[in-house]
Amino acid sequence: MFDVQFARRQMIEQQVRAWDVLDLRVLEALQQVPREEFAPPGYREIAFADTNVPLGRGQWMLAPKVEGRILQALDIQPGEDALEIGTGSGFFAACIGRLAHSVRTIDIFPDFVAAATAALSRNGAHNVTAATADAMQFAGRDAYDVIAVTGSLPVYDARFERGLKVGGRLFVTVGTGPVLEARRVTRTGPDEWLQESLFETGMPPLINASGPPGFVF
Repeated sequence: MFDVQFARRQMIEQQVRAWDVLDLRVLEALQQVPREEFAPPGYREIAFADTNVPLGRGQWMLAPKVEGRILQALDIQPGEDALEIGTGSGFFAACIGRLAHSVRTIDIFPDFVAAATAALSRNGAHNVTAATADAMQFAGRDAYDVIAVTGSLPVYDARFERGLKVGGRLFVTVGTGPVLEARRVTRTGPDEWLQESLFETGMPPLINASGPPGFVF
């Protein structure tokens, strides 16, 4: 019989901690949010594996260690308001909700939003709201302390950094190859941002994200 609690402990100890995620609040969030409750039917027993879990439409739940690294890099505080771009299963939004005051999560696929909303409600993530929206139409300014973009950008797009309050942090992955650069962008002033390279990872691109310019002959 599948032992969910044992699998969860193994996920934390052998994957997340092993990838230098040592923030106790992050580890607690990953421990407390029932990842298996957000996994698609048929995938609950691999929800804790060191792999991406397919959600359909070319999207997936990120590997637990990647989610841990993102949460640790964002250093989310209890009074902060967060935006997640790319709802997927809703699990990562629920984890952010354990750390933040409120979370808004958006996804371009209405069926993802509907399933995530149901899972978030079932699991008590009442400070998380999900909505259907195209991230590439995002035009918010000075609105969030934390923004996590969980789909990659072939080319960096500054619209997301402008959505941060001063002192806010953005997580984003950039590139076109199988291995992408994960970055943290901190808004240090009204018109100043600091970019830091964090690690390399893989992530499907955001739908409708602009690609690199083509060659002109």
